[in-house]
Amino acid sequence: MKPGMNLFDLTGRVALVTGASRGIGAAIAEALAEAGAEVAIHASEKPAVATQAAIAGRGGRSRCLVADLSDRTAQDGLIPAVLSEFGRLDILVNNAGICPRMPAADHPDDMWDRVLEVNLTSVFRLSRAAGRHMLERANGGKIINVASVLSFQGGVTVPSYAASKGGVGQLTKALSNEWAKHRINVNAIAPGYIRTDTTAPLEANLTRNRQILDRIPAERWGEPKDLAGAAVFLASGASDYVDGHLLVVDGGWMGR
Repeated sequence: MKPGMNLFDLTGRVALVTGASRGIGAAIAEALAEAGAEVAIHASEKPAVATQAAIAGRGGRSRCLVADLSDRTAQDGLIPAVLSEFGRLDILVNNAGICPRMPAADHPDDMWDRVLEVNLTSVFRLSRAAGRHMLERANGGKIINVASVLSFQGGVTVPSYAASKGGVGQLTKALSNEWAKHRINVNAIAPGYIRTDTTAPLEANLTRNRQILDRIPAERWGEPKDLAGAAVFLASGASDYVDGHLLVVDGGWMGR
């Protein structure tokens, strides 16, 4: 990299962010666009028009893509759709995920299967497709998985989610071990308690909310925008020698 060049500049790069209609995914997509990337914005049911409008408002280019990541046929079409629209893919952010809550003794098989399919299997299959493209281009690339503090902990009443996020952590390391030598950096962001639709029931529970806040040294819930800097770092040249790492963004939760 030339002296004085902005380490975090993503101009000329193409990114795909899954689950980008709101919350963490939207914040990451907007941050990558602000850093200069063109962004494919994935959503599971309907186009992420709000995220697209936010990017357009800052002069960025994006396209909405819709695919149900519990459906493998839909998974298989996502990377080709990006390549058809943009001609290349430099950055993949596997953010899409679901987190149903159910005590383990009552946790049904179909719930387990769907959570693992969306949260873990689709991450592998999209990474595999993106990795093949990056290997063929022989110009490196960035794959960023969104893990969780439950990649390290077990959680309560979320056995399928915890299992899937533990798997995301290990998958990140496994892919990195194979692809780092090809200048494909595979890393993960492990958010703590971030204020999203998924965590709204926890925040609404006064007892649980107090327990969570009492443990976070920052003394507040995280906001989706708190993940933006980590995402730009891992997508940019600033992280070219960072491989197989789970970057915890949790207000100090894990260090408590």
